[in-house]
Amino acid sequence: MKRALLFSLLPLILCLSCGKWGRREKGYDFPRILQADTLRVLTLNASTSYFIYRDQPMGYHYDMIRDFCNHHGLVPDIIVAGNTRVMLQMLHDGKADMIAYNIPVTNALKDSVLYCGLRQISHQVLVQRAGRGDTLLTDVTGLIGKQVTVAGQSKYRDRINNLNNELGGGVLIDTVDSDTITAEDLIRMVSRGEIAYTVADDDLAMLNHTYFGNLNVDLSLSFDQRASWVVRKDTPLLADSLNGWIENRSSGPAFLRIIKRYFEETKGYSDSGKPAFREISGHGVISPFDSYFKRYGKESGIDWRLLASVAYQESSFDTEGQSWAGAIGLMGLMPATAASLGTEENQLIDPEKNIRTGTEYLKNLLHVFRFINDADERIKMALAAYNGGIGHVSDALALTRKYGGDDKVWEGNVERYLQLKRLEQYYMDPVCKNGYFRADETINYVRDVIDRWEIYKKSLSLPSM
Repeated sequence: MKRALLFSLLPLILCLSCGKWGRREKGYDFPRILQADTLRVLTLNASTSYFIYRDQPMGYHYDMIRDFCNHHGLVPDIIVAGNTRVMLQMLHDGKADMIAYNIPVTNALKDSVLYCGLRQISHQVLVQRAGRGDTLLTDVTGLIGKQVTVAGQSKYRDRINNLNNELGGGVLIDTVDSDTITAEDLIRMVSRGEIAYTVADDDLAMLNHTYFGNLNVDLSLSFDQRASWVVRKDTPLLADSLNGWIENRSSGPAFLRIIKRYFEETKGYSDSGKPAFREISGHGVISPFDSYFKRYGKESGIDWRLLASVAYQESSFDTEGQSWAGAIGLMGLMPATAASLGTEENQLIDPEKNIRTGTEYLKNLLHVFRFINDADERIKMALAAYNGGIGHVSDALALTRKYGGDDKVWEGNVERYLQLKRLEQYYMDPVCKNGYFRADETINYVRDVIDRWEIYKKSLSLPSM
């Protein structure tokens, strides 16, 4: 249990470590960084850059800078800033060595930073539905007479306004409150058919396309904009090292695997068509692994049918599959989580060891929420932590308490604040320690596991003790 809790705190330790090193003096370049074994990296908390999921740090820019650090034997010390302006100021103040985020290439910044490392050419795109019966727009003139929804006070509103002027008017621009609706919320609303169109950066649009397979993000609405990582002017050797790394790695398997992970692999609750539950055979069998669910369910005091429901939700009982996030087969355990419980990654392909470890982890999570007397509510909290990570659920509990909700009730309380962690005013709240979170999958996960468990309970009785 102690190992599991320590593991769950590692991302928090990583995020909070930024204050311990002090200011870098002028000329603190790559040789001294290598000597210190630590690269201090500024980034933003967002789905395309850096976030925590299943208590593990992830993100496109994070994975890329981690590859650079692994290549040079460095430890990445991640410093999460509030916005690009703050990041640039912190970099100039010597509070970090570099920025791993898409900083636009401008003449104004060229005098104060060196652009290097990961470079990207991006543009804004139209997000539209591409399901059966939908008519795709293939030219911007098709927007005349159509309603496009964007957040107010955003670059997307500015772009659609400019495009409307370029077209001579006719685009119906609908703006929404940017404090309560994010660009990703609007993309989700397009997928659900709640709005017709929105605008997003192409990388954000492509990432969300991996969640919502019924979207089209091919129509460009703006000119290309170059962006890059940056370092200070007084660290040219670090810039050279980043440039050398990207030149050597950009066509390699590790680099391409990271791109595929975030912008190609299906994630979360897409339109995959997976049935809601595994049919129960006439002999009362859910899966070939029922004997393990029953054995470890009995030992842990957890209903074996709940364990089966979790395993189906995680993997459809596939023992060898792996999710985009790295969770491995059957019970869907992250390798680091399994290791914290004494099970090595290569042992997770063994169904019995996998189920035993997954059961132990769920038991530990139920113990974490032992302050909740109602067993059903305690199970919901534990399932949310199993899927999304205990750190984010802890944040949601803290927000629930702060804003007067009931931290012992999932629906309408902890669930609501977990969902609100997608908004900056909530994930940047002082009581939150784990930052941005995309809660859709976790909320659906809890609902689906519970619903399937109820079906299993109605169909199958517990084995005699």
